[in-house]
Amino acid sequence: MNKQLKPLKKVLLLVVHCTATKCNRPFSVENLIACGEAKYGQCSYHYYVRRDGEVIPLLPETVQGVHARHYNYCSLGIVYEGGLNEQGKACDTRTEAQKHALYELLKELTAEYSQARIVGHCELPHVAKDCPCYFPSREYANLQPK
Repeated sequence: MNKQLKPLKKVLLLVVHCTATKCNRPFSVENLIACGEAKYGQCSYHYYVRRDGEVIPLLPETVQGVHARHYNYCSLGIVYEGGLNEQGKACDTRTEAQKHALYELLKELTAEYSQARIVGHCELPHVAKDCPCYFPSREYANLQPK
C-alpha cells in the first residue's frame, strides 16, 4: 500500500458494493486491490465476496477504506464480485453462495457493531450509481439496529 492509512473512527455503516464487472468473467483479488491502489493509493474495501461465496478480508477493520466518499471515516466497505450481466448492464448478479456469504458476514459485523446500519452504495445521499444493484437496507432489514 502506498499511502498512510487513516484510522477508522467508529463503525456506523456497513456499505455494500459490487465490483461492476461482468458476471461471466472472474475478477481476481489482485485485480481488485490493484484497481484501488491505482485510483486511491490503497485497497478500497474491507471484505471481498467472491462468486463461490468465499469471503476475503482485505483491509483491517481499524482503518478507513476508500469506497464511499464522505462516509469512509465511519464505515466498512463490503464488495461482491459482479454487478454487471453478460452484456455489461447493471444487474444483481449475486450467486446463491454470495447471497449466503453476504448475509453471514453482515450478521457477524452487526453483532460486533450493533449501531451499524447496512446500506448499499446507491442508498447513500447524493450517490448516482446502481452499485450494488439491489437494496441491502431492505434485504437485510432483520439485521438493522432496533
